Amino acid sequence: MKSRLLFLSLVLLIAIGANAYIGWHLALFISALWPAFAEAPLWGRAIYWTVFFAVALGYLLGRLPFRPRWLGRGLKVIGAFYFGVMEYAMLLLPLADLGALAVLLAGGDSKRYVLYAGIAVLALLAALFARGSWNAWNPVVRHYAIRVNKRAGGMKEATVAVASDLHLGNIVGNRHLDRLLAKMEQIKPDLILLAGDVIDEDIEPFVRNRMDVRLSRLKAPLGTYAVLGNHEYYGGHIEEYVRRMKEIGIPVLRDEIVETAGGLQIVGRKDKTAEAYPGGRLPIGSLTGGLDAERPIIVMDHQPYQYDEAEEAGVDLLVSGHTHRGQFAPNHWVTRRLFELDWGYLQKGSLHAVVSSGFGTWGPPIRLASRAEIVVLRMRFADA
Repeated sequence: MKSRLLFLSLVLLIAIGANAYIGWHLALFISALWPAFAEAPLWGRAIYWTVFFAVALGYLLGRLPFRPRWLGRGLKVIGAFYFGVMEYAMLLLPLADLGALAVLLAGGDSKRYVLYAGIAVLALLAALFARGSWNAWNPVVRHYAIRVNKRAGGMKEATVAVASDLHLGNIVGNRHLDRLLAKMEQIKPDLILLAGDVIDEDIEPFVRNRMDVRLSRLKAPLGTYAVLGNHEYYGGHIEEYVRRMKEIGIPVLRDEIVETAGGLQIVGRKDKTAEAYPGGRLPIGSLTGGLDAERPIIVMDHQPYQYDEAEEAGVDLLVSGHTHRGQFAPNHWVTRRLFELDWGYLQKGSLHAVVSSGFGTWGPPIRLASRAEIVVLRMRFADA
């Protein structure tokens, strides 16, 4: 417990330091635009820094029990957008500082440089946000063809649609959910799998905006199934979420198995986060041990880990999400090293593994070097 508190304190101190660095640069830019700001009295500077840190820490502050509730929601939304600003500011401002150093050494006009450099940084941030927003709100459909050398009743093939990381909440709402529904109606899959993080922690906007009613329109001949992601655990409303999903005909599988009419065996694992909770989660081998090894086994596991264990357990298809492929560059360089497969398709022996970059977003609705997507798998089986 002490080590966890120490870690969180260290992260908070780093965040405060980074944002003080960003806030100082913003103050310099405002002074270049409006020289009177540089002469502001102490109370004026106190107001500036209070407003700045309210925005910078808005995602955390928004969790406090504000009344009215819309104030807390507003702070969380502003703070979520600011995550994108903070990351790219921390990448761009050191470069601007190097330019400032060069100007000073050359005896140039530093005040004019601050003005022009600030405009350039803001323009680049606006361009990145515009492109990233387009990538986030305009989903694509990615297709993979998979051959499973097992019989599936009388089926020769099945179309499986996978949507992970919807993150339905205050930012990703009904408008984006309608895009998912429209795409699914075009695809007409035989089976729909929701591979975790359907909601973005807090269930309140999911209920308030009746998103479950919209999700009830996800229909497929072999059924629609979901698993939990880490964000459902963070929100602490698992039982209510599972109940609401069951009421609309979408079972949330928690270390559970279902068999479809076509003979497919679907295993839904609890998220890896469950390992930190009483009861944990079952090993993959325990879940598949009693299944018919001669028929296809499909596993949903939100976080893409334990591929060796899945292959050894006889899994034919393992679908995951979680990574967002970093969501915005250069984070994908990090996820690529954290996971054996952080996005796309991998075959490992007889195991076919697929990781989706997700349909929604966490934090700012921005995607750079990734796209909002639905994965469509065309599974072909051995002849009956």
